[in-house]
Amino acid sequence: SENILGYFVNVERIPNSCSDSPNRIFLKDRKILLNLSMAYYRVNISAYNEAGESPQAIYIVPEFSATDLPGQIHVKRQGTNAVVTWTPEYNPKCFVVDWGTSKEDMNMKIITTTTGNFTLDNFQPYKLYKIMVHASDVCQCESFIRHEKTFGVTRFYFMEGVPRTGPTNVTILNITKHSALVKWNEIAAEDRLGFLRGYRISYTDSSRKMSLAVTLNSSTTSYHLTGLKEKTMYRVQISGFTDAGEGPLTLSQPFSTTKYGTAEPLCICI
Repeated sequence: SENILGYFVNVERIPNSCSDSPNRIFLKDRKILLNLSMAYYRVNISAYNEAGESPQAIYIVPEFSATDLPGQIHVKRQGTNAVVTWTPEYNPKCFVVDWGTSKEDMNMKIITTTTGNFTLDNFQPYKLYKIMVHASDVCQCESFIRHEKTFGVTRFYFMEGVPRTGPTNVTILNITKHSALVKWNEIAAEDRLGFLRGYRISYTDSSRKMSLAVTLNSSTTSYHLTGLKEKTMYRVQISGFTDAGEGPLTLSQPFSTTKYGTAEPLCICI
């Protein structure tokens, strides 16, 4: 609007254990370039004119696509706690550690020592935690916007379990005399209960004389079954596994190989 005089932009770190108010920026333009760490941030934007200030539009800065910075920090379970260690590239005035399962429940701690380790507690089993370590040359609860630099990011399960479900939407496609393509949707992150290491496909013919299993890595969501017998019914089941063990199998998915050509695709969605 031609009546707008400018904009207020509040940039707030999530979480922010400091008592200071968010960093407020005054703008005339409708864009701003922010140099942020990989912590979570909330951006509140409002317009103002001679009559006053508008309601705020709230924007949460999304997670960076580079989810991990491997090799920078390490997490090890120690009794009921977890110890985070790191080797600094340089010696900042302090480190800032963030940890939690999502941006809604992140914790924050400023560490002014140069020991390169920190002990965390109050972990729950079977939940995936994100742990971030940032370096900063400002340690008196001032704004981290201009000073914080992410040193390392990793993910951690205090205790792993087996997946609570198998993959979904198992589909049998391109069925021929001696082969078929099996496709599925990956197990949802909240159902894995640990780091998913892979999938196991089991398939058996109708006579149960042939029963085979194939183990695949966790990034695979399809597999081409070969060496099948013509005009034979098969049943396929898939499970996921973590370091804690194998999860439940999907419902049995039947299909029949053909005698001459290809068959129509069969999809049983769960």
